[in-house]
Amino acid sequence: MKVILSIKPEFANKIFNGTKKFEFRRTLFKKKEVNKIVVYASAPISKVIGEFEIEDIVHEDVDTLWNKTSDYSGISFDYYFEYFQGKEAGYAIKVKNPKKYEKELCIMQNFGIRPPQSFAYLK
Repeated sequence: MKVILSIKPEFANKIFNGTKKFEFRRTLFKKKEVNKIVVYASAPISKVIGEFEIEDIVHEDVDTLWNKTSDYSGISFDYYFEYFQGKEAGYAIKVKNPKKYEKELCIMQNFGIRPPQSFAYLK
């Protein structure tokens, strides 16, 4: 099963160039059978640009999560802790086999949905 995630273009591009191997989330989808992430690069790109498999999902307290993932986080210490402000724990989705599409896709035209705030399940 796939989900589509909204990711800022700066971070989406880092996933596909290999410098960001973890995608962080404050909350996560509930369905355990999700094994693939489709990447919607938010504004100003506003297109679906690729996908990746989920190698693992790490759920830890915020400090431990940073210690385990910081080398391949693709984000700064300050950005990370600002993102998780007010949360005791967080999630890191470990990226496996990222594949950037040759042609960017329109989310409404190709998937029949509006850009999700966080994520949306795909059929």
